[in-house]
Amino acid sequence: MDKIHIKKLEVFARHGVFPEENVLGQKFVISAILHISTRKAGVLDELEYSVNYGEVSRFMTDFMTAHTWKLLESAAEHLAEALLLRYPLLVQVDLEIEKPWAPVGLPLQTVSVEITRGWHTAYIALGSNMGDKKRYLDMAAERLNQRADCRVKAVSDYLITAPYGGVEQEDFLNGALELQTMLTPEELLEALHEIEQEAGRKRLVHWGPRTLDLDILLYDDIVLDTPELHIPHIEMHKRDFVLAPMAQITPWKRHPLTGETIEEMYNRVR
Repeated sequence: MDKIHIKKLEVFARHGVFPEENVLGQKFVISAILHISTRKAGVLDELEYSVNYGEVSRFMTDFMTAHTWKLLESAAEHLAEALLLRYPLLVQVDLEIEKPWAPVGLPLQTVSVEITRGWHTAYIALGSNMGDKKRYLDMAAERLNQRADCRVKAVSDYLITAPYGGVEQEDFLNGALELQTMLTPEELLEALHEIEQEAGRKRLVHWGPRTLDLDILLYDDIVLDTPELHIPHIEMHKRDFVLAPMAQITPWKRHPLTGETIEEMYNRVR
């Protein structure tokens, strides 16, 4: 990915733990690396296909002076998010905020916080076999798309499938969606649980009936195993009701562990 660098932008703002810092203010120094494809802008020589670094610099200045945070960590987090939301061509931003006059009572040159934030691609499995199944699946996609930190890019058709796991119950309506998100995997899981709860999801019987079931199948190409979350989803390669809708929206996406495409996995289990 191409990069545009903005180095050592000086801003006078009011951030700090001590009350006098919020009143008197002090100098902050911002450096940003903007990850963006500059190919089209370079070929056509048109700024609309890139970002105006002068405008970005003004945006960062205005944003830092319009808000007050106690921590550099908070200032960096909110500024990175604001940049990603303000400039849709940005894929990622590397941001460093320095505080040269940090009141620590020692002869240091500067302190700084440096973070990297960006858009990630996740794939979510949708399922319901209680009540108005289609409405629950539609609601899940709508709730995700309503969040500033999420963008639903594609939604599969909804497929009627037999229940999985041996519990006698109604047929499921299943689907999948592609999501761009700034949330971490753990934050995304929490957001999905909140949507499930809004739909009245009760976790009473393993593989039992549910109003809404939302699972993270893939998140970029990461492999994650914690007590709460496994990515890729442990059994996605075995489940035709997961792979069929996934094959509609991303047939050539590869499983990060096996290297197989979604289409290859689906053809094996169908």
